[in-house]
Amino acid sequence: MSEFETNIPSAFDPFAEANAEDSGAGTKEYVHVRVQQRNGRKSLTTVQGLKKEYSYSKILKDLKKEFCCNGTVVQDPELGQVIQLQGDQRKNVSTFLVQAGIVKKEHIKLHGF
Repeated sequence: MSEFETNIPSAFDPFAEANAEDSGAGTKEYVHVRVQQRNGRKSLTTVQGLKKEYSYSKILKDLKKEFCCNGTVVQDPELGQVIQLQGDQRKNVSTFLVQAGIVKKEHIKLHGF
């Protein structure tokens, strides 16, 4: 019986690396830009992971003026402050953040559809 017990491999968790990378608010140095589907054709774009030293309200004001959409800053207990914009603004937001010098292009992750 002891032969079989020694040959059994230990439990392998395939998601261990992913969970280690995604631990906490504003994961590491990445800025995540996501789109969420609402009702029918309506969608919502969220931006999370910006550094805390930036003024989220000023960034939001510029984004709203640039893309002619409404938005808000939401305080999430897990993720910290998250910027929400109306519509699918993923590409617009990513180019805006790079041009404004807030984030480098390789530190932006686009999620959605």
